[in-house]
Amino acid sequence: MLAVALAGVAAGTINTVVGSGTLITFPTLLAVGVPPVTANVTNTIGLVPGSVSGAIGYRRELRGQRGRLVRLASASLVGGVIGAVLLLALPAAAFNTIVPVLILLGCVLVLLQPTISRKVAARAEHRGGVPEHGALWVWVLVMLTGVYGGYFGAAQGVLLMAIMGIGIQDSLQRLNGTKNVLAGLVNAVAAVIFIAVAEVDWLIAGLIAGGSVVGGQIGATVGRRLPPLALRMVIVTVGVVAIVAFVS
Repeated sequence: MLAVALAGVAAGTINTVVGSGTLITFPTLLAVGVPPVTANVTNTIGLVPGSVSGAIGYRRELRGQRGRLVRLASASLVGGVIGAVLLLALPAAAFNTIVPVLILLGCVLVLLQPTISRKVAARAEHRGGVPEHGALWVWVLVMLTGVYGGYFGAAQGVLLMAIMGIGIQDSLQRLNGTKNVLAGLVNAVAAVIFIAVAEVDWLIAGLIAGGSVVGGQIGATVGRRLPPLALRMVIVTVGVVAIVAFVS
C-alpha cells in the first residue's frame, strides 16, 4: 500500500511537469500482482484527481485560454472515449502485446523531450500568423493523442506539448497548463467508461488518487526545479523494468 501511494505521488508530480507518470504507477501495480488490464483501468481512474490537482496548480497559466480549452477539449474527449473502448474491446492478449511497445514509445519520447522542446521553442520564435487555437491538424492530432491516452497514456503529455508547441503560438508554460487539462480530460472520460463496465481495484485506485493529488501540487510548485535529466532517467529505468516484466 505504501509503495502504491508513493508511486501515486511520483506520478502526480511527473504528470504535471513531464507527462509520463503512468510509467511509474503501472509497473508498480504489476509488481504487486495486479493483472495488466485491471492495472491500466485502476491506474487511469486513480490518476484523475492528480490531473485536477495539477491543473489547479497551473491556474495562473490557464487564464485567458477558455476558448482554446473548449476547442481542444472536444478533441481530447472524443479520443479518450475511442481509446477506452479499444482497451475494453480488444482481447487481453492484445493488450499484453501492445503495452510493451507503448511503454518503449513512452521511454523514447521522454528521452527525446529535450530535443523536442528545443525544436518547439525554435519554431515558436520563427512562426507567424498561427491561429490562436491552432490549425485543424492540431485538433486532429490532439484527438489521436486522446485515443492513445484512453488506451494506455504514458507520455501522452509529451505528445501534447510537441503538437501544441508547433501548432499554437503561446508560451510553453501556458501550453503546459493546457496540457494538464487535456490529459486530465482524457483520463476522466476513460475513467467514467471503466467504472461502468470494467473491473476496478478500488483500494489501489484510492491510494493512487490520494498520492497523485499531493504530487500534482508538488509538480505545480517545486517540480519544475528538479533536475530534468535525473527525472527522465528514473522514468526510463522504470519503463525498462516494465518491458522486461511483460516479455519475460
